[in-house]
Amino acid sequence: MTRYERKVRFEDVDAAGIVFFAHIFSYCHEAMEELFASLDGGYVKLITERRIGLPAVRVEADFHAPLRYGDAVRIDVTVPHVGTTSCTLVYNVARASDGARAATVKHVCVVSDLTRLAKVTIPDDVRAALEANRT
Repeated sequence: MTRYERKVRFEDVDAAGIVFFAHIFSYCHEAMEELFASLDGGYVKLITERRIGLPAVRVEADFHAPLRYGDAVRIDVTVPHVGTTSCTLVYNVARASDGARAATVKHVCVVSDLTRLAKVTIPDDVRAALEANRT
């Protein structure tokens, strides 16, 4: 499991004073980038130099409790499935102060060559990072 924490910023909340739902997906992407921090150059080099990406092909979300400006958010990322060219990540999003579950997000990705926009076999180091978070 990879754990990522961040604060809810002022620009993340809507008129109701809670995190706008689409920002939860951005938080999850930040957590995914952290999952790949062990790679040489991290997620940045994976995308910009190696041109390997993980575009989403399916995203499901359940929202349980609101997050507000100033809350600390804790996101635990696990990987229930690693295939030949795809993987599934699950993000458990919670308020860090009391552990209240805010959202659960399931994210299916296809590992792709970003130059050709075609799926590729998961590279060994990417697979190792995924497998290290396998549930």
